[in-house]
Amino acid sequence: MPDWLTIVLGIVGGIVLLWVVLLVVLWMQQRRADSDVDWRSIVRLVPDVIRLVKRLAGDPTVPRATRWWLLGLLGYLLLPIDLVPDFIPVLGYADDAIIVAIVLRFAIRHAGMDAIERHWPGTPASLRSVLTLAGYDKEQGEHQSPRTDR
Repeated sequence: MPDWLTIVLGIVGGIVLLWVVLLVVLWMQQRRADSDVDWRSIVRLVPDVIRLVKRLAGDPTVPRATRWWLLGLLGYLLLPIDLVPDFIPVLGYADDAIIVAIVLRFAIRHAGMDAIERHWPGTPASLRSVLTLAGYDKEQGEHQSPRTDR
């Protein structure tokens, strides 16, 4: 077998392996989440989340690294290509929701809860749903204070 073919097959095999690992991680995260989570309802919040991300990314008071993460999330959500296709039961919707949760948790830690609340375009109930998905506990005030380093 030619060397170039071995290299190409190794790269393709590595990408497939990473995708399978991602599927396993998403499946484990979905199993770890509360069984009451309705992923389809969470996906309905995507338009509000996109507006939130766009507003946060354009806010100069938000740390630069956080804005880069938010722009990456915005690009991922707007692209028609998903890491896990939506026709795969549960995981198809869960990958978007989990990625949003990870980036929003990062944004809350670095930009502060007040920035999230200031830019949220939806209802308070829908914000609570998104914050619950992101693992934010409002009663404990977890991650409320913004970081000062940029």
